[in-house]
Amino acid sequence: MVVGTKVMELKNYINGEWTTSSNKDVNKVINPANQEVIAIAPRSTKEETEEAIKIARDAFESGVWSDLTAHERAAYLYKIADKIEERFDELVELESKNNGKIRAEAEFDIGDAAACFRYYAGLITAPSGETYNVPEPMQTMVVREPVGVTGLIVPWNLPFLMAVWKIAPALAAGNTLVLKPAELTPITTMILFEIIDEVGIPKGVANLVMGKGSVVGRTLAESDEIDAISFTGSTEVGKEIMRAAAGNVKKISLELGGKSPNIIFADSDLDVAVDYALFGIFFGAGQVCSAGSRILVEEDIYDEFVERVVEKAKKIKVGPGLDPSSQVGAMVSEEQMNTVLNYIDIGIKEGATLLCGGKRLTDGELKNGFFIEPTFFADVTSDMRIVQEEIFGPVAVIQKFKGEEEVIRMANDTDYGLAGAVFSKDGAKALRVIKKLRAGITWINAYHPTYNEVPWGGHKQSGIGHSLGVYGLDDFQNVKQININLQVEPTGWFD
Repeated sequence: MVVGTKVMELKNYINGEWTTSSNKDVNKVINPANQEVIAIAPRSTKEETEEAIKIARDAFESGVWSDLTAHERAAYLYKIADKIEERFDELVELESKNNGKIRAEAEFDIGDAAACFRYYAGLITAPSGETYNVPEPMQTMVVREPVGVTGLIVPWNLPFLMAVWKIAPALAAGNTLVLKPAELTPITTMILFEIIDEVGIPKGVANLVMGKGSVVGRTLAESDEIDAISFTGSTEVGKEIMRAAAGNVKKISLELGGKSPNIIFADSDLDVAVDYALFGIFFGAGQVCSAGSRILVEEDIYDEFVERVVEKAKKIKVGPGLDPSSQVGAMVSEEQMNTVLNYIDIGIKEGATLLCGGKRLTDGELKNGFFIEPTFFADVTSDMRIVQEEIFGPVAVIQKFKGEEEVIRMANDTDYGLAGAVFSKDGAKALRVIKKLRAGITWINAYHPTYNEVPWGGHKQSGIGHSLGVYGLDDFQNVKQININLQVEPTGWFD
């Protein structure tokens, strides 16, 4: 279906009911490609958030969800996946309009979200648990149980997919939840909760509360009734979440920022390396935590690589996400656009060479949107802010290196450790280098492929905990040991 131009009225979903906020201050949600207001969203209060938490607590304690068998919970997850696919076109269009991303990126997000629900539905029905041979007469087993009430905080760059990365394992494990979407991009999250409601998830199990991070997010992080918090966003906000969550020592999963190296050796397939260098930084308009924003090129091919990658970057079509010809979409907001433009100015003032891009695009249909040219810098040093700090936009720096030892040092010379890649025809060398990268997500001769089956998470200040795979499920479970005495008789210890 094609979504119309009518302004949508978004609502919270609490205890199986759609509700508005008592707060008269509302959030106007815009299309960043043209600044058109496309939705009005509530800015919920602390009290409303606390009510949602209480509802989720009551639902968990009642056992209405956690007491279901794994197969029963899985049946709901499969139904959610089916409904996502039924509303695929609608979700794609809304995601593109709300976030600014191109249609192809939105299509990937929605398709992968359905697959994520199916993955966790299958995972929880697989055999689980462990037994250990301990000294007789004891038999010991280890089981996994739901952690309880979970607070889920979702970023604006992949609003639908990131919500699913948290909701699917949280529900699969038997938890209840309260989710806060990003203020900039709440639309498709509400559609997801419409689907959750439609498939009949019991009331109170899944709750949606929209609003400011400083109100809703902080309330979730601070609440003693929240047993686990899962946050995806910037490192600075993640640190605040971590401090706020210390009150009841709740379980924490943080997927934070990155400044990821993309290493290109002289013996790489240059066509492939150039292609993935562009894809690594300009996918999602660079608004991706794992973006390959530091491109490290061996000196023997440096000049040729720079010439070819800049030539191709200049030909990239930037435009509205729903325009079939667009290859890179808009920045999500004016604030984000200005942040990126400010970093470009900083790079120029620091003495870096601007190879291409660097400006806002305002011609024709782009005049009201938040569009930035694909941008490359060269002649940078490791102490420059554009090399060390996450820009989160279509901006990359290109650095020269001489050999393995130097590039490993350069690649790890950052506070972040989310992702990284190596391009080389020498498999042994590529593996040697990739093993030395202090990063949680890596590729050899590729960049960005992501799979539901394997963990997503970083090292250092890129976060703690994981999404996806069995590791993502672990973040929503507690581990319990059960010891069974097979010889029931007194110990005689005090005889």
